[in-house]
Amino acid sequence: MKTSFRSKMLFCSILAFALGISSNAQFFKKLAKKAEKAAERTVERRVEHETSKKTDQALDSILEPGSKGKQNPKAPGNTGGQNTSGGTTNSETSSATGPKTIQVYSKFDYVPGDKQLFYDDFGNDFIGDFPSKWNTNAGGELVTLGDSPQKWLELKSGFNIYYIPDVPRLPEEYTIEFDLAAVGLDNQTSSQAKVAITLSNDDKFNPGSNNAYAEIPFCQYAAIGVTVQNNINGKREIRSTVKADLRNVVLENPHISIAVNKQRFRLWVNEVKYIDVPRLVASGAVIHTVKFLANGFKDGKEKVFISNLKVAEGGVDLRRKLISEGKISTNAILFDSGSANLQPQSMGVIRQISQVMMQESSINLKIVGHTDADGSDVANMQLSKDRAAAVKNALVDIYNIDSNRLTVDGKGESEPVSDNNSPEGKSQNRRVEFIKQ
Repeated sequence: MKTSFRSKMLFCSILAFALGISSNAQFFKKLAKKAEKAAERTVERRVEHETSKKTDQALDSILEPGSKGKQNPKAPGNTGGQNTSGGTTNSETSSATGPKTIQVYSKFDYVPGDKQLFYDDFGNDFIGDFPSKWNTNAGGELVTLGDSPQKWLELKSGFNIYYIPDVPRLPEEYTIEFDLAAVGLDNQTSSQAKVAITLSNDDKFNPGSNNAYAEIPFCQYAAIGVTVQNNINGKREIRSTVKADLRNVVLENPHISIAVNKQRFRLWVNEVKYIDVPRLVASGAVIHTVKFLANGFKDGKEKVFISNLKVAEGGVDLRRKLISEGKISTNAILFDSGSANLQPQSMGVIRQISQVMMQESSINLKIVGHTDADGSDVANMQLSKDRAAAVKNALVDIYNIDSNRLTVDGKGESEPVSDNNSPEGKSQNRRVEFIKQ
């Protein structure tokens, strides 16, 4: 019996050892496969990095002359106050390949309106105050983020808490732009964390019977798409969510652009168009207000902010106007503060100018830059010339327009179209003209 018992014990030990070897073999086999896949991903990333270097450097020579492909990190809203033609934007795209490319910017088709209706960077308001040109049913105050002097309005999170700028009654065709920033987000940030923009026929704190509505997601643990919705005569007709992964984008102060052309509604986040619905806005509806609402952010931990709101009439085709009238003036070509570095959202307008020149081979253009009155006369004169030259360089280097067809000039602050004592006036004075020769 003892021998039999010992034999059984020995057999069990051998069996356990054999099973252990088999289990370990399976474990190491799986580990090897994971290591192989990780190596493949590393190689792919390096190849992508190397192949994108040259296109990255080419675009940097246009957007950020002298940068040699290097990007300086910016604090949220770090645009400064001098000669900035609107809001900031994250100059990098959210694509998996990482660096920005000429193709992305050259195909950006957003064109801001050319008649400004409202602009507010909170430049005339004090930190700690609620901005003078806004209304709300919840309260709030202006703050700065990090070392940047840019002022931001925190949007308190909550259902039916609205922030309403004093935008006048809107025409049939108009554009809206603004910057967003967020702090305190992490991998626990809720799928309900969103900022909503509503165009409404109600001028109070209700959605309105006729409205168009879009949501920008801030969730960090999953890819939550961009949602669009409407109500026509109190009845919802459209609600859909477009697939999008904005988790990294919303961490980098995204620039939001919206174009409304009668019923058509389009929305871009940075340079990517996510929404294009041909009949979202109720036909013939009178849109009284633009409303902002934040919801789903954790109190005291997660905060979301807005700045640089610009609303303008137009946003229509500038090509026909240039051909028929021989001259256009636009403040939709944007530059970094106090410099001639083009901001990427400018490419929609520049692209349209290039199309005119390609279609009408006999047209030559004079490009004239203008600034506001911040800074010295001499500095602004040079800055206006440098900015005109930057636009010319973009047309030549990105769209292959013959440089001999383009001349440049600058007027500095000498020909204002509005006063320089308000953010709105300064924004209108910062402009670029195109004149047929």
